[in-house]
Amino acid sequence: MMVKINGDPREVPDGFTVTALLDHLKMRSDRLAIERNLDILPRALWNETQVQPNDSFEIVHFVGGG
Repeated sequence: MMVKINGDPREVPDGFTVTALLDHLKMRSDRLAIERNLDILPRALWNETQVQPNDSFEIVHFVGGG
């Protein structure tokens, strides 16, 4: 199925949760914020939220520093 990730169209397998999508993209889930279809997706919902065709994700990785 097609989704958008940070503005880029991507083909991903059907049946993914958001957590599985992050694994597929080889993204560590710590220090991430995810917006799905213009709404912030709370971390507590990542395991149960199914990725749907044409979903649009903005995934931001926070970097620490001093």
